[in-house]
Amino acid sequence: MSSKRKFILPTPEEDADINAGIAQDPDNPELIDENFKRMRPASEIFPEMVMAHIESKKGRGPQKTPTKERITIRLDSDITEYFRSYGDGWQSKLNQALKEYIRDH
Repeated sequence: MSSKRKFILPTPEEDADINAGIAQDPDNPELIDENFKRMRPASEIFPEMVMAHIESKKGRGPQKTPTKERITIRLDSDITEYFRSYGDGWQSKLNQALKEYIRDH
């Protein structure tokens, strides 16, 4: 089971409705070439704000104990399919299942 999101293109009718809505929105007009010519990167206009945002996104920080170890392991596809079917957090569920196995054996 793939966990990748699927992107569904609108039908021509839906696309026409979307474009009609865009055309009727005075607060959010469609961009034209002149708009693109005037655009500048946010880092040029607000350098301090951009740097503050980048600094705030620098990873999760140190892990609380017990520290997990990053490994590479090969598993049968039916095992990974089963756990991936849970969606987000499937690796934590697999980790918990292994802990329970160790505890019980």
